[in-house]
Amino acid sequence: MTKAMNIVREEMNAIGGQEFHLPALSPESLWVQTGRRNVPNFILSIKERDLVLAPTHEEVIGWLASMHIQSYKDLPQTWYQIQTKFRNEPRPRSGVLRGRQFTMKDSYSLDRAWEDLDASYEKHKEAYKRIFSRCGLAHFIVGASTGAMGGTGSQEFMIDSEFGEDSTVLCPACGYASNIEVAASAVEKLTRLETNDPIREIHTPNVKTIDELVNFLHIDQMHFANRWSIVITANRCSFSCWGMIR
Repeated sequence: MTKAMNIVREEMNAIGGQEFHLPALSPESLWVQTGRRNVPNFILSIKERDLVLAPTHEEVIGWLASMHIQSYKDLPQTWYQIQTKFRNEPRPRSGVLRGRQFTMKDSYSLDRAWEDLDASYEKHKEAYKRIFSRCGLAHFIVGASTGAMGGTGSQEFMIDSEFGEDSTVLCPACGYASNIEVAASAVEKLTRLETNDPIREIHTPNVKTIDELVNFLHIDQMHFANRWSIVITANRCSFSCWGMIR
């Protein structure tokens, strides 16, 4: 585990990262400000003290930045951490990797503009690729849900495993890859047939399937009013993933 952490540190430091050690307990008021205090299965709270066991540290990072970043000239910054997190999960996820207490690496980029944010995102993406390669893990990247974190986009780094809990869709033709929970299919827009016949009844004796109807009427199935759009994909499972949110 120490070896894995050192690989992560080396690659994060290589893109200008500064490691932080952030508090396990943080004021509940920070989470109220961002609207994430009552996200289901997220926060473990200590009500007598108005404190929460941090499930992540965006709120704390935001507070620290507001105290110490005085000018755009102080940016960009990359702050990261590798430490224990606590989440009010209803059950373990990814085997024993994600119980209510787990070790996680987080990185936060502080940027001047959206363009700089995109550049920071790409630096992290390349760093993550190197981390997985150095660990000898054959990974692939898929689109993912931003979940409780929010943001304009998210990607996950997946690893094949027969014990995985996620399914992804992959298209070998166009390279599209996504977690099944946010996957979208591409449906071509259809034009009308050259002929525009009036509605009429058609007798279709012994025709029981769409394929038989296509052959019987000599019309492409894409032009039938009621049809299913089917995307053929390869289902793959992941054992664990790292997510990046923009």
